[in-house]
Amino acid sequence: MRLMTPPSGLFCTETRQWMERGAPRCADIHSSDGSSSSSHQSPKSTDKWAASLENLLEDPEGVKRFREFLKKEFSEENVLFWLACEDFKKTQDKKQMQEKAKEIYMTFLSSKASSQVNVEGQSRLNEKILEEPHPLMFQKLQDQIFNLMKYDSYSRFLKSDLFLKHKRTEEEEEDPPDAQTAAKRASRIYNT
Repeated sequence: MRLMTPPSGLFCTETRQWMERGAPRCADIHSSDGSSSSSHQSPKSTDKWAASLENLLEDPEGVKRFREFLKKEFSEENVLFWLACEDFKKTQDKKQMQEKAKEIYMTFLSSKASSQVNVEGQSRLNEKILEEPHPLMFQKLQDQIFNLMKYDSYSRFLKSDLFLKHKRTEEEEEDPPDAQTAAKRASRIYNT
């Protein structure tokens, strides 16, 4: 069985904490208005998640639920890699960029990676690419993983018990308890 989380020594404290928190900060990166998303979801968040994988990955709660699902499927490394690449692209400082590039490579891409992702062209990657990092250096690999998730894991997630249960919970919260009680009473009256 493959380890799903990388050994502590491979990560700087910031990245390790980010992954332990469930990577919600990457979802904040996507906020177009600059505001951070709250952990309390609007009643129709599952509708947004079902609309596109992009919407799901923009929502911290969506990322959390998707990660739960991928853990059960033993493919959580895909979303972790994608999120790490999103975080990497926002890095400005050259030294930080080198550190993060090495973390991503050692965690997800090297032949000895603890949470290796399966991407084409991986065998051609070596540590030399880490010497001159640039924000888009992992873009092609990130796109491959995104498409893998979009056309494989994401469609199964939308049919999963985890997603459907969350959707039902949202729908129940949307209907006031009195309305549910009145509907039940009405059905009893008409069914007798």
